[in-house]
Amino acid sequence: MRRLRQLADRTPAGRERYVDLLRAVAITMVVAGHWGVSVVDRDAAGRPTGHSALADLPWAYWLTWPAQVLPVFFLVGGFANAASLTARRARGADATGWLLDRSARLVPPTTALLTVLALGAAGASLWGVDPTRVRQVVWFATIPLWFLVPYFAVVALTPPMLALHRRFGLAVPVTLVALVALGDLGRLTGPALLAAGNHLAGWLAVHQVGFAWYDARARPAGARPLPTGRRAAVALLAGGLGALMLLTTLGPYPVAMLHVPGERLENTAPPSLALLALATAQLGLILLLRDPAERWLRRPRPWQAVIAVNSVVLTVFLWHLTAALLLVGLLDAVGLLPTPAAGTAAWYLWRVPWLLLLAVVLAGLVAVFGPVEARAGRRRPAAGRPTTGPATGPVGPAPPGTGSPPPAPRVAEPSPPAPPVAGRARSALVVAGYVAVIAGLLVNTLTPQRAPAPLGLPVAALVAYLAGAGLLRLLRSGWGHRG
Repeated sequence: MRRLRQLADRTPAGRERYVDLLRAVAITMVVAGHWGVSVVDRDAAGRPTGHSALADLPWAYWLTWPAQVLPVFFLVGGFANAASLTARRARGADATGWLLDRSARLVPPTTALLTVLALGAAGASLWGVDPTRVRQVVWFATIPLWFLVPYFAVVALTPPMLALHRRFGLAVPVTLVALVALGDLGRLTGPALLAAGNHLAGWLAVHQVGFAWYDARARPAGARPLPTGRRAAVALLAGGLGALMLLTTLGPYPVAMLHVPGERLENTAPPSLALLALATAQLGLILLLRDPAERWLRRPRPWQAVIAVNSVVLTVFLWHLTAALLLVGLLDAVGLLPTPAAGTAAWYLWRVPWLLLLAVVLAGLVAVFGPVEARAGRRRPAAGRPTTGPATGPVGPAPPGTGSPPPAPRVAEPSPPAPPVAGRARSALVVAGYVAVIAGLLVNTLTPQRAPAPLGLPVAALVAYLAGAGLLRLLRSGWGHRG
C-alpha cells in the first residue's frame, strides 16, 4: 500500500488517468466473462473438459455487446502508443528505442507463461501422458495469446501508422474500415481469402482512432484530432448502435460479439463491420463518461486501485485460464468437481463459488508471476536510450491492454545518435525480433488443439518465439549499440 501511495502521489498532473481505468476495467471484464460462461463437463473417458456456455444460452447473445471489450484495448493502446512515441520523439530519440521499450512490457510476462507451460508439458510427457492430451491442456491455457498476435503487430506498426495519421488523419481508419467491408464481402460471397486481411485491418482501424483521441487531448504538432465534444460522443454512440442493430438484424452478421460454435460468420476472428460498429458505439460512450471518470480518479483510493491492477494487468490476462485449469484439476483430484449442464439452476448457483475460487487461484499465480511484469515496468531503458516521459504511461492488452503504474519523472540525457548503418541494422534486428515473436504466437494459435505436442506447443512456434524474445532482450541490454 505504501508503494501504491507513492506512485499515486508521483502521478504527473497531465496524465490521462481515464485510459488506465479503461484498461483495468476491460481486463476485469475479459477475465470475468471467460470464467462466467465456462462449462465443465467430462469426455467419453471421464476426464474433465470444457466449453463456452454461449451456444446453450441464445438469450445471452445481446449481453455480448457490452461484454466484448477488445476494441477498448486497441483504442486505449492507440492513445497510449501515440502519447509515448510522441514524447520520445520530442526528446530527440528514435522509434527503434521506443519499440524496444514496448517489448520490455509485453514480452517478459508472455515468455514466463510459455516457459512454465512448456516445462510442465515436457514433464507430463515424460510421465507418460498422451501428447495429444498435453496439447489440449496447453492449447486451452494459451487461448489468450491469440490477442497478442494483432496487438504486437499494431505496436510494431505504430511508427509508420502514426506518421500516416499525422498526414491523413481519420481518412486512414476509414480506409481500413473499407478493407474490412471488402473482406466481409469475401466471407459472404467468396473468395473467403479476402477476409484474411481483416485480422489486422480491423484492429488497426480502432488503434488509429486511438491516435486521433490522443491528438484531441494533447494537441501535438501536426495533430489530427478526433471530435470529442458531447454532440460528437452522442452521435458516435447512437450511430454505432444503430448500425450494429441493422447489421445484426437485417444484415448477415450474428448478434453475438463473442465466439459461438456453429455460426456462419464470426465477428471477432477476423473483426467484422459489426464489431467496428460496436467499437464506434463504445467510443461514444467512453467519451461521454470521460469527465466524471477523471474527477473520480482524482481521489486517492480509486487511483491507487487502478495503479495496482495496471501493474499486473498482462499477468492477470495471460494466466486467468491457467487458473481455471489448476482449479478444475484440483477439484477433480479430490472428487469435488461439479459438472452441471449450462443453463441449469445448478450451473447458475455454481457461478458464485466458481468465480471466488478462481479469483483465489489467480491471485496466487499473480503473486508468483506478477513481479516479472512489475520489474519490466520499472526497468530502466538500455544504455543510450532516454527514459519514458512521465506523461506517457504503459500500454497493454490487452487486450489486451497491458500496462504498469506511471513511472516517476526522470531526466535522462539522450545519447549521440548511432551511425546510420549501425542504426539501420539495429532497427532491422528489432523488426526481426517482433516478427519472430508474432510468428511464434501465430503458429501456436493456428495449430489444432488435438495435434500431438510433447511440449504442449508446436516446436516451431516455441523456437520462433524464444528466438525473437531473446533477440529483443539482447537489444534492450544495449547490445545493438555496441554493434
